[in-house]
Amino acid sequence: MEPIDFNGIDTIVHGPLRLGVLTVLQMDGPQNFTTLKKRLQASDGAIAPHLRKLEEEEYVRCKKSFVGRRPMSTYRITSRGRKAFTEHLEMMQRLITALQR
Repeated sequence: MEPIDFNGIDTIVHGPLRLGVLTVLQMDGPQNFTTLKKRLQASDGAIAPHLRKLEEEEYVRCKKSFVGRRPMSTYRITSRGRKAFTEHLEMMQRLITALQR
């Protein structure tokens, strides 16, 4: 059996909310904060730190604007984030394949 390197798992991507954010952005394109929050059934306080961490790692970008007088933050996945997301999925697929043998 081929060894599985769990040390190679990107812990930035691996968390449920972060993985959820990257999945939504990959599938549906740019989304605003409210849409992400509702789609992932998360509170403002739960999702905000994860979005900040993804921004710090340059996995997502945030564009801030106003709609009328209301602020709007729109997030999109970056090429770096897309690469990390894809590598994470490939790692999980290798794990699934190994378990199915």
